[in-house]
Amino acid sequence: EVQLVESGGGLVQAGGSLRLSCAASGIAFDDYSIGWFRQAPGKEREGVSCISNNGGSTYYADSVKGRFTFSSDNTKNTVYLQMNSLKPEDTAVYYCAARSGPLLLVSLWVPGGYDYWGQGTQVTVSS
Repeated sequence: EVQLVESGGGLVQAGGSLRLSCAASGIAFDDYSIGWFRQAPGKEREGVSCISNNGGSTYYADSVKGRFTFSSDNTKNTVYLQMNSLKPEDTAVYYCAARSGPLLLVSLWVPGGYDYWGQGTQVTVSS
């Protein structure tokens, strides 16, 4: 059974930082393409940061580039999203997702391209 569990969300003031974690069981993250997505109230789920497996490039949404950093620790089978300089518009539920094998760049940004999803963790940034 595959399970992804996000953690690290919370309430912070604008300009603050959070580090989200996504721990996987039932799969080895290094065999998967991985995406961080977020969904704000009334909005569609959108990609934040994604990476293809096998050492592929890491990609960031324009809205977070320079502020967020995707990283991984294969020994812990865990991926992270370091979020700095947070803005109120970053407020959303953040999800990690995984799909076996590589994905083309265009597919990395599509939620339907992923097989497994965590339950999400709430990030709230106050103004």
